[in-house]
Amino acid sequence: MIISVLNQKGGVGKTTLSIHIASTLALAGKSSLLIDADVQRSAMDWAASREIEPIFNVVGISTNSIHKEVRLMGDKYDFIIIDGPPRIYDVAKSAIAASDIVLIPLQPSPYDVWSAKEVVDLVNEVKETLSTYKSIKAAFVINRKIPNTVIGRDVEEALQHYNIPVLKTHLYQRVIYAETAARGTSAIEEDPESMAGKEVKKLVEELLRFSKPTKSAS
Repeated sequence: MIISVLNQKGGVGKTTLSIHIASTLALAGKSSLLIDADVQRSAMDWAASREIEPIFNVVGISTNSIHKEVRLMGDKYDFIIIDGPPRIYDVAKSAIAASDIVLIPLQPSPYDVWSAKEVVDLVNEVKETLSTYKSIKAAFVINRKIPNTVIGRDVEEALQHYNIPVLKTHLYQRVIYAETAARGTSAIEEDPESMAGKEVKKLVEELLRFSKPTKSAS
């Protein structure tokens, strides 16, 4: 399965989310690859900062040939996670074309809701182009939510007009995400029973359920 984490807006936590999805899957015994498609190479820098053996592979591919590259390596991995770039449309379109699921993270902010139109339009464009060849699912995930606030709920309601589902699991703004990133690890890797570890695992479980084909009514 190929999951791309995409948003044309920067600063929504794509790399952190990609790393934690890959970490969760790897810890569950799934062979996983993280493709860093951002020219800033944040995921590659994260991998280079590790002091211990990585639990999944990380490679950098920031060209519009991602969909071709994954065909060559797809059989080697149970999951491929693509950490997508902001503002590079050809690369983003290639990542979408490669994907089974496009996960769109955004912060609980009206600015993020407004800017989501760009990535939604891009996803719909690629889906329409490839509709006769494959089915691509897309979902929003609310990231960096501030605990004990209602703004996450308000944003979820505001996203409804995009006709893309919002995952029920939200990720919260937690210091452990930044602290573990600096060490080249992840919250779930260091402490699976932490609040962050539990919410990431719950998110991945929901994402895997979402990936299953919807049963048609008989």
